[in-house]
Amino acid sequence: MTLNDTLITLFGGIFAALAVASSVGAILKFRLAPEAPSGTIDNLNARITAWWWMIGLLAAALWIGKAGIIALFAFVSFQSLREYMSITCTRRGDHRALLWSFFVLLPLQYYLIAIDWYGLFSILIPVYGFLLLPISASLGADTTRFLERTAKGQWGLMICVYCLSHVPALLTLAIPGYEGFNPLLIVFLILVAQSSDVLQYVWGKLFGKHKLSSAISPSKTVEGLVGGVLSSTAVGAALWSFTPFTPWQAAFIALTINVLGFFGGFVLSAIKRDRGIKDWGSMIEGHGGMLDRVDSISFSAPVFFHIVRFWWT
Repeated sequence: MTLNDTLITLFGGIFAALAVASSVGAILKFRLAPEAPSGTIDNLNARITAWWWMIGLLAAALWIGKAGIIALFAFVSFQSLREYMSITCTRRGDHRALLWSFFVLLPLQYYLIAIDWYGLFSILIPVYGFLLLPISASLGADTTRFLERTAKGQWGLMICVYCLSHVPALLTLAIPGYEGFNPLLIVFLILVAQSSDVLQYVWGKLFGKHKLSSAISPSKTVEGLVGGVLSSTAVGAALWSFTPFTPWQAAFIALTINVLGFFGGFVLSAIKRDRGIKDWGSMIEGHGGMLDRVDSISFSAPVFFHIVRFWWT
């Protein structure tokens, strides 16, 4: 099959699953809470509606091609970084560093992907950005909590821009015998990471009894984690034919994505608790902010990229 045929097959299955989920949500609302509001059911339906929009945007970006995918994830990075910076400690002396982050380093990172310059893409933020931000902040002559402010800015840039940019960077990999099908790697990564989040939520709601950490993530349970990770690993293994992996390789890589994705959400939840907030924002109804939705991808994308790069290129 061609790439377009494969994408139609994949997204046809995804939209069919969403249609089933929407039908179930509508039935639950009609039978259990036809007139009165129901927190659980209304939240479920809001989440499903948001998934329709998110999957639709991803499908549109893939249909446009490389430019669409890069533009989509550049926007995701921009919004995630905006949410992150909005709850961290910034002062007037940080404004110059913020300008560098949002309007120079972020677009330059994605431009390097567009021109396939891996050498500079891989070190722009962790080397040059790491050095540039404290230099720029120091010119503001504000030493109050300088180390803390600088570290937060550097870390936000790494998580929200550098790590997330590895998703469209998958398009730059030259995999023998897989030429022209790299967008399927993006679909594989996102489906595995996001299905793990959804399935952890479902398993936790159905069978969750033992809290993982009430202080960091009160809603996460051991049963939800184990059930979600194993189920999503099976999803990844089932998708092996769309990838350059064997079934066992796909399962192992999916397991890696799921474990790292869990810790991505866990670490960023710890930051939210430290700042006294529940969500990073309210951009996506039922989900919170953009960073709430891509926290698992931010940790898993770079590792997935380098596994594929070193073993299949």
